[in-house]
Amino acid sequence: MGDNKVYLIDVTNRDGVQTSRILLPKLSKTMLNLYLDEMGVFQSEVGFPTLKHEIHYINANLDLAKKGVIKNLHLEGWCRALPSDIELSFKNCPDLKHINISMSTSEIMIQGKFQGRMVWGDILKSLQQAVKLAKQLGAKTVGVNAEDASRTQLGKLVDFINAGKEAGADRFRYCDTLGLDDPITSYERIRELARNTQFPIEMHCHNDLGMAEAVSVAGALGAIEAGVDSYINTTVNGYGERCGNCDLVSTILALKYSTKLAEKAPLHNTVDLKMAWRIAKYASKAFNLPIPINQPGVGSNAFAHESGIHADGALKDRRNYELYDPEDVGRGEPELTETGRVITTGAYGGIKGFRHVYDKLGVHFKDDDEARMILELVQYANLHTQKPLTDDELRFIASHPEAARKIMTVTL
Repeated sequence: MGDNKVYLIDVTNRDGVQTSRILLPKLSKTMLNLYLDEMGVFQSEVGFPTLKHEIHYINANLDLAKKGVIKNLHLEGWCRALPSDIELSFKNCPDLKHINISMSTSEIMIQGKFQGRMVWGDILKSLQQAVKLAKQLGAKTVGVNAEDASRTQLGKLVDFINAGKEAGADRFRYCDTLGLDDPITSYERIRELARNTQFPIEMHCHNDLGMAEAVSVAGALGAIEAGVDSYINTTVNGYGERCGNCDLVSTILALKYSTKLAEKAPLHNTVDLKMAWRIAKYASKAFNLPIPINQPGVGSNAFAHESGIHADGALKDRRNYELYDPEDVGRGEPELTETGRVITTGAYGGIKGFRHVYDKLGVHFKDDDEARMILELVQYANLHTQKPLTDDELRFIASHPEAARKIMTVTL
């Protein structure tokens, strides 16, 4: 094996938000991008540049990247592999530099979705036109996604990859859209695809059989063994459609602590696992979805021992029954809640209480006029999120008021 690496692409803000019965405010999506950047994740799929209600949020995040507030995280949009979608994406978000474009490839979907309007040749043609147009309009990287790749013949996937490669694409996304692959099949199929095309492969796995992380890391290993870089799509806490997607923290833990995986499928850079607890808790609050008690690393029982033999062994040496430490995932500190007088700020807060809250955060305003301008944004943000604002959200609004205003603006 050469120097090929695993890159993490978090898709919480595009696929995670498609979880049925939930909504994620644009401010929360922005905070997740900031946390992913701080964590050292390679790329975030920020959303849909073709959707009107996403435009201001995406452009505000691209502005934050230009200003160096988002430092290293690639911000990537998603659309269908249609020239019309590409045109609209770059018209709405002219500074977009990374985009993933998607087309169904399995026979069952081609028949069921297109119903004779498109055949295989049309799909390859549309893909090539879309890739070329995206590059012409300023895309630095274009990923080509095969929806339902796990139910598509390998030969067709090779044709799809080669068509994308020929048009100037940068990677191929293998979508296990129904979550039906198993780790062994995934490893074999991805290794074969990578060998035949020598093209970087991105794993996008759903958790319908409870194997999203296993299938993802197995596929990534197959790509690396065939001599190409691999990418794994994740979501925070595994949120996503139906049974969810491949979980971010579990995937990092697998690549870091699983026997031999750290050696055979190394991450492209140092990911700060200590951010795990913070981002998982924030996402749980923002999505209003609980973290399962047995969630790897961040569940409330991840480091809990009750069985006599286990408790005795863990107390003698935690390595007896713990693979990694609470501190490794940013846990271990007591979490204190004020029980005396509490002053909060929100949609109906006044200037005195507002300034008191910010003073406690170490943020001071030069006068009441400046404070009132931020207070107005905080009031909108509270209505926008429908939740009490976190300290990090309050700091973000005070530090980047123009971005906050843009994020919370929707134009019809």
